[in-house]
Amino acid sequence: MERISERMARRIALAAQGIGRARPAAPARRHVLGLVRSLGALQIDSVNVLARAHYMPGFSRLGAYPREALDSLAWGRKPERALFEYWGHEASLLPLPFQPLFRWRMARAERGQGMWSGLALFATEHKRQISAALAEIRAGGAMAAADLSDGGTSRRGGWWGWSEGKRALEYLFWSGQLAVAGRRGNFERLYDLPERVLPAAILASPTPAERDAQRMLVSLAARALGIGTEGDFARYFRLGPGAKERVAELVETGELIPIEVVGWNRPAFLHRDAARPRRLAANALVSPFDPLLWERDRTERLFGFRYRIEIYVPAHKRTHGYYVLPFLMGERFAARVDLKADRQERVLHVLAAYAEEATDRAAVAEALAPELAALATWLDLARVRIAGRGDLAPPLKAGMPKIPGPA
Repeated sequence: MERISERMARRIALAAQGIGRARPAAPARRHVLGLVRSLGALQIDSVNVLARAHYMPGFSRLGAYPREALDSLAWGRKPERALFEYWGHEASLLPLPFQPLFRWRMARAERGQGMWSGLALFATEHKRQISAALAEIRAGGAMAAADLSDGGTSRRGGWWGWSEGKRALEYLFWSGQLAVAGRRGNFERLYDLPERVLPAAILASPTPAERDAQRMLVSLAARALGIGTEGDFARYFRLGPGAKERVAELVETGELIPIEVVGWNRPAFLHRDAARPRRLAANALVSPFDPLLWERDRTERLFGFRYRIEIYVPAHKRTHGYYVLPFLMGERFAARVDLKADRQERVLHVLAAYAEEATDRAAVAEALAPELAALATWLDLARVRIAGRGDLAPPLKAGMPKIPGPA
């Protein structure tokens, strides 16, 4: 069995995630689509303190790409779409060809298995409302819960305080009877019939057996991760214990190669097509919902970097801040910055900046400052304002370049 160093494992993982490559001079729609296809999924999250979660992985890898390119791929006119919404890792944007691979999950949602049991129970107890919501959308086209005839305002309670109309639409969505046609306002889902959202060729594609679909999802996860354990591959698309058998099947076909990684205390596997860079130099701000950080245990194994999202932690108990982005420098995480975009004042606030132990703060600040300036420009912000909290704040403030353009 081949033995791979921790450093090589990091390089393999970063290369598989598309980090460390030369960024395109003019990133465009094709670069965005290629990135989503290689990552397999972009997580969607409602937090908008900096930029919504699905936009940030593209910036980390491509630089200042046009965000409207991702919007059109996900929610543009039907001929322009190449992505769809469904539960991948969490709520996710996924490449359209993946849709048949998730039909087993839709069937489970309809049966009330797993996390959807509450919605399925609601559907059983409110069959008339479910049928009415589906009929209303069939007749009226894409709509949000608030557009339903009851205004989506009927009794609230449970399931994040959703109205009964919202729960009806979510059940129909997770069970595959509706699809997401777009978003509006404060990122509100618009639901429509799948045949009006998804291409006919996708809907006509054969539905693979559950084990075959999960084997393909494990394969896609392994390709996106490059290197990992059974658990790493299973959790990428939230697969259950059966993923262990799928990994064994991919080992048998030669797609996954059993290896030993120095410092790991569990069996590991390498995807046969994974690149092995001799060197890798990246400067990238990585969002809390980036695929590189989805599994905290893997992040610690690969980088010796312990990271937790603190948005759910009371303010007085936070260590680094509310919305903290790690900064990848070279092959290691070198800093953490707590960021907030003030769109009205057009300011990117660096509320705190901390260097990791055993790093050269001056060198980290020199590498991080232009990334912050580029992020501000990409978000159409005119200034970067650095507060004094954290040991990296003084050298970062001293080295921050001026953002070109009118203030």
